[in-house]
Amino acid sequence: MKNVEMKVEDNILTIKVDLTKEFGPSASGKTIIIASTEGNISIPEKDEIKIGLNVYKKK
Repeated sequence: MKNVEMKVEDNILTIKVDLTKEFGPSASGKTIIIASTEGNISIPEKDEIKIGLNVYKKK
């Protein structure tokens, strides 16, 4: 994961992303990656639940 924090508290998933960070261009080169789970992953404490997250901005 890049720049993604997740936690589950009382069955509520909270996702934290620092919007000031950048990880360079996407594969297509059209956007700048801010955060990514880099594919689908299990959320903390809930292996049967998956998430896929990409946060990006236009160049």
